Amino acid sequence: MAAVRHPRETYASTTRIVMPNDTNTLGNLMGGNLLNWMDETAAISAMRHSRRVCVTAAVNNVSFQRPIALADVVTVHAEVSRAFRSSMEVYLRVSVENPVNGESCICNEAMYTFVAVDQFNAPIQIPEVEPETPEERERFEGALRRRQLRLILAGKLEPAQATELKALFS
Repeated sequence: MAAVRHPRETYASTTRIVMPNDTNTLGNLMGGNLLNWMDETAAISAMRHSRRVCVTAAVNNVSFQRPIALADVVTVHAEVSRAFRSSMEVYLRVSVENPVNGESCICNEAMYTFVAVDQFNAPIQIPEVEPETPEERERFEGALRRRQLRLILAGKLEPAQATELKALFS
């Protein structure tokens, strides 16, 4: 597949306000709701990259750094950090804004893995990603190590075959 996409072509973002039906008994956004918003935004990013239907294969490295309160404005930003044959890693950054004072901060980050599928739900080859900024290059390079670790943990790759991971310890 000759096409190459830049991460900026795969951006997706979603902005939501935390409503009472989104919260737990402490008045904070329920983690499952945030994961759903993240999954939807990441799926849009993956579909923009592959121009195919994409399915979630893994949710990795989700970190909940602070609670998100009722009435906070939540923005989920997603972009494909690296594409493999049919799978791709999508980086997500979640920011929260207090609508009264305008203060905002990053409150969550995650890596999701999606697989592009054809009309028969079989994996299909997708374009590569060409990182442009130092941050994008860092995520691009780390994506192979994260992929190898996921495959080892899933029993789909022998540790001896994980050359990128082995290089960290050599």
